[in-house]
Amino acid sequence: MKAIAVFPETKEIHVVEHPEPQIEHPEQVKLRLLEVGVCGTDRHICALAFGTPPAHSEYLILGHEALAEVVAVGEAVTHLQPGDLVVPEVRRPCADPACRACQASHQDFCQTGTYTERGIKELHGYMAEYVVDDVHFLHPVPKALSQVAVLTEPLTIAEKALVQALQIQQRLPWQTSAATSAEPGSGLTAVVLGAGPIGLLGAMLFVIQGFDTYVYSRAQTPNDKADIVAAIGATYISAETTPMEAFKERVGQIDLVYEAMDAAPLAIEVLQNLNRNGIFIFTSGTNPKQPFGIDSAATLHNLTPQNQIIIGTVNAGPATFQSAIEHLGVFQQRWPAILPRLITERYPMERASEVLLQKPGGIKHVVTIG
Repeated sequence: MKAIAVFPETKEIHVVEHPEPQIEHPEQVKLRLLEVGVCGTDRHICALAFGTPPAHSEYLILGHEALAEVVAVGEAVTHLQPGDLVVPEVRRPCADPACRACQASHQDFCQTGTYTERGIKELHGYMAEYVVDDVHFLHPVPKALSQVAVLTEPLTIAEKALVQALQIQQRLPWQTSAATSAEPGSGLTAVVLGAGPIGLLGAMLFVIQGFDTYVYSRAQTPNDKADIVAAIGATYISAETTPMEAFKERVGQIDLVYEAMDAAPLAIEVLQNLNRNGIFIFTSGTNPKQPFGIDSAATLHNLTPQNQIIIGTVNAGPATFQSAIEHLGVFQQRWPAILPRLITERYPMERASEVLLQKPGGIKHVVTIG
């Protein structure tokens, strides 16, 4: 079968002929891949910044944001059948029996760091015609979501971030009941840093949760991303035309910041305007080639007496995959003409290098497999 792989030793990326996998265990499922989203992680792997092939393999098959169709199931699989659509998880548990997180199916909180990840760390990814996977890592998707279900994995990042934020804020007695309400963000302000797919999906999630939502991004208006932000009922502000002081004056105190732009200096500036008891969530790692300074004394001067919290999060677990699928259904009902616009273009496998080796304009780019 055909697959798209990166060769770290020879620094090559191309389509390879890879053995087609077959079901070997009763709880396995054979999948025909339909679509695989491309993100910054894939481009970093292609730039050889990180990424580890499986043992005894000279290459790593790319791709971790996938939508697939079931073609065969093992004899112990009862809730899936050929023709069903599924979204697979990315991270798999470590083998250490002492890792309480992985033993509890929360591999996204793995305590040992020896987890594996499809298309990233020691496991082949989904940019292949077929994959065999364990049924426990597959999430059924309604066929009505077939055109947007490839957005599930990037949405899980915001889902996990929101769950953690609401759990943390239960420390505040007046927020305990709000956390379980239909709109737990009612009366609160959320700022999303960045208008890429992770940022825009996060903005959609915060809007339906009742937050007064702002998206602070580089590009000047008018642009397609700003139009999408306006269409979902949020407010787009350009960092190019609205400097930090003007941004602070317009937005006021911020209760939740969701960083999704890989721009640490700007994120630190926004941190200075976080409200009392507020939460700042980082989802992207900083670029070590672009160091930034931080006034630790000034930061702690706000952080400590104002009971603020900074957390980092990215990879999601089973529950957040399920909630992402459910919320994609909500988004599609609420914004049927807007949600599909997050996918800028679909590319055949033969053209995958165009989006793996560089970042074209637009929002989300998808490689079509099947």
